[in-house]
Amino acid sequence: MVIPYKRSAYKLLHDGAIALAEIEGNGIKIDTVYLKKTIRKTEKRIQRLQTELEKGKVARTWKKVFGNKTNFNSNDQLGKILFEHMEIPCPERTKTGKYRTNEKTLMTVDHPFVEKYLQIKKLQKALTTYLRGIQKEVVDGFLHPFFNLHITRTYRSSSDSPNFQNIPVRDKELGNLIRKAFIAREGHQLVEIDYSGIEVAIAAAYHKDPRMIDYIGNPKLDLHRDMAIECYKLKSGQVTKDIRFYGKNCFVFPQFYGSMYTDCARALWGAIDTAKLCTKDEMPLKRHLQSQGIRELGDCNPQESPHKGSFEYHIQQVEKAFWGKRFKVYAQWKKKWYQKYVSRGWMLTKTGFICQGFMKRNEVINYPVQGSAFHCLLWSLTRLVRELKKHKMKTLIVGQIHDSILADVPAKELDDFLMLANTVMTTQLTNEWKWINVPLEVEAEVCPIGGSWSEKEEKEIPK
Repeated sequence: MVIPYKRSAYKLLHDGAIALAEIEGNGIKIDTVYLKKTIRKTEKRIQRLQTELEKGKVARTWKKVFGNKTNFNSNDQLGKILFEHMEIPCPERTKTGKYRTNEKTLMTVDHPFVEKYLQIKKLQKALTTYLRGIQKEVVDGFLHPFFNLHITRTYRSSSDSPNFQNIPVRDKELGNLIRKAFIAREGHQLVEIDYSGIEVAIAAAYHKDPRMIDYIGNPKLDLHRDMAIECYKLKSGQVTKDIRFYGKNCFVFPQFYGSMYTDCARALWGAIDTAKLCTKDEMPLKRHLQSQGIRELGDCNPQESPHKGSFEYHIQQVEKAFWGKRFKVYAQWKKKWYQKYVSRGWMLTKTGFICQGFMKRNEVINYPVQGSAFHCLLWSLTRLVRELKKHKMKTLIVGQIHDSILADVPAKELDDFLMLANTVMTTQLTNEWKWINVPLEVEAEVCPIGGSWSEKEEKEIPK
């Protein structure tokens, strides 16, 4: 339950609910012809792949082993077929000793059957969860998803009918397939404007670590690049955009959210094969690590100490330096914040809400930051809706996804909208909430006139 403690928190919820109701009413236009055609094509593609799969050697073995009980959707059966009967090395097991067959684990298995199996699963999800889910909710060519402020314990918003905040981003193929269905009104452009690193920025208002504040405020510094260098034992000139991406998403953010070195090591090591990572001078990353004396991942068992020479041991040392040297103040704040929660059973967020009840340690650290970060967007979104009316602009806000706003903008209003959004989301917000102690930044992506959401491209915001 959302509990506003301060009067300002109640006002934020009240005004935000009204603004979101208006956004729901605006709706976002859907290319219904494309949607219908894509559903048919995806159905046929799934059928074709399933037929090919069931004629193959692995499927024949599967049927021979399980007979009438054969179930191609059974993870237990899949694990036994792959890792016992086909004798493929199992990358990972569950805590109870079962074969782990989730998508993340199977992505590391280099086998044609597994590749096709994962492709079918991905397309089935695209068809049922997204394409048909959208089609079901379209009314007169428009989608009107609901945005809720009273459900999640993190104080972020949620969405349903359909879940507008759950459209794939990292899987480019899936993301483009679905986003092509979202289009702007005639003569308009879809514009997505989002906060850059908002949760990291808002966390700084809680822990006040001077090293982190320096990283955020100094454009010459790049934490994600620095940690990619440390994690993969690279020099600055060897780091590619992809390597930086995985340093960010497999180490930096997981560490902020409470992951251990074991999980980070496994994710960083797996990314090398999944993304076929190479250094900027085109040396395969595994070969580079071998030249640095690292030839294996390690057991990644949190109950046992990693052995020296493994990638897991190396990441353990990186983690120790990350919290013990680089961000000592941040680490101390986490301990004090958790101890304070344990002693009284609740916390007060920067935006005036109460977090209470049973929470795990990571939740105690993360919930106030995630909630306050989203409230930055909610405050900005509410103010933007008002400013658009005040200036009699025809731009419509049509959606929001935690740290980003999606707008349907007439081409002639594009620059004005971008400048207005930038002012509201950075200057006006920090003037209103003095506790924000680092500069905030926003980034914009713009779709062509007559184009779809899948065609968005970065655009510099006019000064």
